[in-house]
Amino acid sequence: MQIFPAIDIKNGKCVRLTQGRMQDETVYSDEPWEMAKKWEANGASIIHLVDLDGAVEGNARNLPVIKKIINSIKVQVQIGGGIRDIKTAETYLAMPRVKRVIIGTAAYENPALVNTLTRKYPGRVAVGVDAKDGKVAIKGWVTVTSEKAVDLARNLEGAGVSCIIYTDISKDGMMAGPNIEATREMTESVNIPVVASGGISSVADIESYRGVRLEGMIIGKALYTGKLDLNEAIRTASSL
Repeated sequence: MQIFPAIDIKNGKCVRLTQGRMQDETVYSDEPWEMAKKWEANGASIIHLVDLDGAVEGNARNLPVIKKIINSIKVQVQIGGGIRDIKTAETYLAMPRVKRVIIGTAAYENPALVNTLTRKYPGRVAVGVDAKDGKVAIKGWVTVTSEKAVDLARNLEGAGVSCIIYTDISKDGMMAGPNIEATREMTESVNIPVVASGGISSVADIESYRGVRLEGMIIGKALYTGKLDLNEAIRTASSL
């Protein structure tokens, strides 16, 4: 099981939010590429990059910063946030070390985009399913829909996506433990890999996923605050 250290970018800086609230941010670095180098040096084999401004605005606002991050490291990345058209997706997919792009809002609003991308780039398109009380949230988590997260995931599996990035918004940035049952339900609803995100802040939290069929876990705030050591997290996850 892999650990994906998260780098969330807002206004060109590395930040962490609490429950996805854009106004509730903590800046951890003015130079996100330095954070990427740090996580690489501490054992990361892949890094999770998110353009937070892009997620809200529907564009690639922080593209220059993301390019600089990718050019600063040798490990793979996955990228999400604001990918709502083929051009943006292909811009990222053409970059070195980009394992896959993560489609979020567009997967809900424009399923045809997902179909097109999965046909053209098999194995390189993941979908971010972000849930609040079990319902899909879109547009940087600003809008909560009436669709169940597990239903969206099943539909997207049929469209050929390679992975579900599942985030429980109520847990994100709270460092109060993950929602194990909701994550388990998601993994049991689809046959494709699932990556869990939200609330993972200790070795015990990582171990609590033992027996849950995950590809990996995304960890953010706990790494930045020093509550969780990346090396230790990687060792623990690899034993599951």
